[in-house]
Amino acid sequence: MLVCFGDSNTHGSPPSTGAAEPRYGPDVRWPGVLAAALGPGWRVHEEGLPGRTTVHPDVVEGGHLSGLAALPMVLGTHSPIDVLVIMLGTNDLKARFAVGPADIATSVERLVRVGRAFCAGTGRPVPRILLVAPAPVTEVGEDGEQFAGGAEKSRRLGQALRATADRLGVDFLDAGAHVRTSAVDGIHLDPDAHRTLGEVVAAAVR
Repeated sequence: MLVCFGDSNTHGSPPSTGAAEPRYGPDVRWPGVLAAALGPGWRVHEEGLPGRTTVHPDVVEGGHLSGLAALPMVLGTHSPIDVLVIMLGTNDLKARFAVGPADIATSVERLVRVGRAFCAGTGRPVPRILLVAPAPVTEVGEDGEQFAGGAEKSRRLGQALRATADRLGVDFLDAGAHVRTSAVDGIHLDPDAHRTLGEVVAAAVR
């Protein structure tokens, strides 16, 4: 059992052009690519919510977007879990949160510690954890203003998350070493990037 816990890029939201567009299909989204690559011996569950942050209730878009609030429910729903893949931090780069790479890494560390404590405290197996640093963003398109200053921070996030993973003794993958965000909106992944990400996550899980 593997659970992918993330935001819109785990959900499969396409790059925004200003018009409402459906999410990518199951075989296009990186968790679907991951499932196909791992084969029938694995069950892969997608827990991607557009706008999800690490620990911050979003005062503009809603308190339900806090990953910290959602994580125990996700773990309880899908337990027993062998591998938990966490890819969060992009939405923390929004200017209204005013946090930097070190703060985001600390927030991810809190997620890991809370998740481990929840499982151990409720008698559930503690899953192996793979932290995935999101690909850096660029400030373009209609979302560029709300991510003002985020591009520079995002380029330093991978290094901060790698240090966090080392400290916690969990596995780490830097998505930015393999994929780039779309030139359309600078935040979301194109289908080719989803395919590549799913394949490299599968290799890391193996």
